[in-house]
Order: sequence, then C-alpha cells, then structure tokens
Amino acid sequence: MTVRFKLRGIYTPLITPFFEDDSIDFDSLGVAMGQEFLDRVGRSRNVIGIKESSGDINRVHLLAPDYPHIQMSCGMDDQALEFFAWGVQSWICGESNFLPEEHIALYEACVIRGGFAKGWRIMSAMLPLMAVLEQGGKFIRCIKHGVEVSGISAGPVRPPLKGLNKEEKRELEQVIRTLKTTVAAIVQGN
Repeated sequence: MTVRFKLRGIYTPLITPFFEDDSIDFDSLGVAMGQEFLDRVGRSRNVIGIKESSGDINRVHLLAPDYPHIQMSCGMDDQALEFFAWGVQSWICGESNFLPEEHIALYEACVIRGGFAKGWRIMSAMLPLMAVLEQGGKFIRCIKHGVEVSGISAGPVRPPLKGLNKEEKRELEQVIRTLKTTVAAIVQGN
C-alpha cells in the first residue's frame, strides 16, 4: 500500500472509533506505520515524534535504532519499562491521572537515574492495576473512577459506556491502595 501525505499545515485529530466495551477498532483507522511510512514522515520537519501504542514491542525495536531522530513516546502502559530500556523518554498513560507520584517514581528510576532494577520493582507493583484496566473493556471507566478516588471530580462516563459496578469499584480501589503502598516502600528504599 502506498500512502501519500502532504505534511503541511494544521490537521484535525483523527477520531478513534471505539465501542461500548471500550475496545477500539484499529483496523478501521487505515494507516499502517510501516517502514515506508516511517521513511517518509521521518524526512519531514513537521513530524517530531510518535506515540507507539500498537502493543507490538517489535515496533519499538524498529523505531528506536532505525529512526532515532523521531522521538518515541510509550503509549502502552504495561510496556513502559521496556520502552524506557530502549531510550524512550516519555510515557502517555491514563492511570497517571490518579497515580502521578507512582508514575513519576518509575520515570525517575528508569529515565533519570537508569535504575532499572528499581524500575522493575515499581513496574511489577503497577502490573496488577494494568491487568484490571485492560480486562473486559473497562479502561475508560476505571480511569474515571481512579480519578474520583484521588479526589478529583471526573464526572460520569459518556454513553454508550456505563460506570463501574460496586464490585468493580471495590476491586480497583484495593489494587490502587496496594500499588500506592508498595511503590511508596520501594521509593523509600524498602
């Protein structure tokens, strides 16, 4: 497939098609960011970075060594440690809206200090939360509830989504408490 772009001007953002279960139909987006695409946009002064969120770690293996002039940002919450190990210096994740200190701790351990042993421990503490977020198509609902738990009003989820039920809220809150306690202990050197 040949993709032609005129990379000048300001473009409106692409609307991501998502469904009632929070799943996203990536196939309908229609843009494959293969080597031909990356070669082309890599020559443009208008493209300075890519949020890599395909879930395929091989994309990191392609982008990091072959396109070092294109900044890469981690868009896969559960792969942040791997992205940081490849030199990525930014991370876009929903749960940082309600756990900023814990995400900063991982970033500082890996990116600022190069402490991947500590980073591994922090990431291991985060994985149960990421499992809750990714199971059963409730990512957006979990993020909104996490923000509410942190004391910030996030408002209701928009249709067609529905909020979490009591059991789902309880499970998320327990995972958040455990994560916060564990990461605090790691940061304090325990």
